[in-house]
Amino acid sequence: MCISLLMETPMNIQEFRKRQQTISLDGVIHEPLDVAYTDVGEGEPILLLHGIPTWSFLFHDVIDALAQHYRVIAPDMIGYGYSDRRDQFDRSIEFQADFVERFLEHLDVESAHFVAHDIGGGVALILADRKPELVRSMVLSNSVAYDSWPVDEMLAMGHPRNAKMKPEEMTEKLVESFQFGLSRPERLTEEFKEGIVTPYQERDGIVSLVRNAASLNTNHTTPLTSRLGQMQQPTLLLWGEDDKWQPISTAEQLVKDMPHAELHPMKDCSHWVPQDNPEEFASATLEFLQRVPVAV
Repeated sequence: MCISLLMETPMNIQEFRKRQQTISLDGVIHEPLDVAYTDVGEGEPILLLHGIPTWSFLFHDVIDALAQHYRVIAPDMIGYGYSDRRDQFDRSIEFQADFVERFLEHLDVESAHFVAHDIGGGVALILADRKPELVRSMVLSNSVAYDSWPVDEMLAMGHPRNAKMKPEEMTEKLVESFQFGLSRPERLTEEFKEGIVTPYQERDGIVSLVRNAASLNTNHTTPLTSRLGQMQQPTLLLWGEDDKWQPISTAEQLVKDMPHAELHPMKDCSHWVPQDNPEEFASATLEFLQRVPVAV
């Protein structure tokens, strides 16, 4: 597969937002939810799922490379980015799985390749277990699994007092985490920093991000442990070797427990792998998907 990869000039948040569309999605809670998402390319669908504290902008440097060969759908999960941020609904990954299932139904997508990072990986695993026909394959990147969660960081971020943070305080907190989550200092670009923090500089965005962190705990992934061996989806573990939050030992255990999983360690990469090395992330994903049997 010929891959023409990344744009010479990184996409900034203004350009990214112009490509997003917003729908009103019913059937998840008692009233419709606003969902912001990108939908580009043609062919078999890929669903990109981000983690915390990011939003779909995490994939801004890989979407176009993937969209040369696939239809790429990248939503902001509920409470993140520019999707619904009202302070009146659940934020757990079980809830996010409900949202993703309904969202794909709304788009008439019967199955997709899930490319998922961090808590997005937890959502993918839940749906691979709950509704296996929906998940054709998985690319899990530094994903939550087992009880491998940065609990201390999530408890600290999710403290109710943080909902009163000033925008500049939240920005400082987020940028500090980016420095720990990237192995390559040159990849801490101004486009990345501005893109990720902008939705969380608004009051409802700050409150929403704090609520998102407070909702996360290991109870959402530990029940899957005994069922990992039953998951039949081809799975690529695309894992940054330097990640201290989601260590590569988690990926090594997943390879042992999942019958169709393979590990692709990424050197000189930490947690935010699509930003640390977007070229390798995109090329490894495409090479793997090329080997997944075509749906019949």
